[in-house]
Amino acid sequence: MRSLIYIERLFNRIGDALGWLSSMLFILLIANVVYDVVMRYAFNDVSIAFQEMEWHLFSAVFLLGVPYAIKAGGHVRVDVFYEQLSFKAQAIIDLLGTFIFLMPFCLLVAWFGIDVAKESYELGETSGDPGGLPYRWIIKAMIPLSFFLMALSGVGLILHSLNKIFNPHLIHANNIHAKNK
Repeated sequence: MRSLIYIERLFNRIGDALGWLSSMLFILLIANVVYDVVMRYAFNDVSIAFQEMEWHLFSAVFLLGVPYAIKAGGHVRVDVFYEQLSFKAQAIIDLLGTFIFLMPFCLLVAWFGIDVAKESYELGETSGDPGGLPYRWIIKAMIPLSFFLMALSGVGLILHSLNKIFNPHLIHANNIHAKNK
């Protein structure tokens, strides 16, 4: 059963890497916004490409940050009731929620999102605004990629829930060890 913990750690590393990438993209987003504001108000110069880059970066931050939120337990649920339940009951709710809601939804959006990105690529879709960004397919490809990564985080959540059920003493020891670091 210890192997479940090691496999869960592998999925957690993927989630942590996505959280780091999302935070780095957020820093780029801030720099982009600051540059855009300074250029607009100090030099009266507007760049459509930089404005579009803002929403591209925001989309990437959000889409890559959600798998990390799933891994970190920052996803939406009714914590008022959840926190009052036993360790095992919480794990069962996480398992059911992941299998019934998270995985089917993520895999459906990922599957159908591939066609949207593919069509955008084949059409050579670009910005509708003059001076806008080319290669619109890149940001559209982030959607299926993100939902696939959310499904991977769901697998990590499934493994974590199974570990809470079958290895509660090891999970508790790991949580205490992680807090002391």
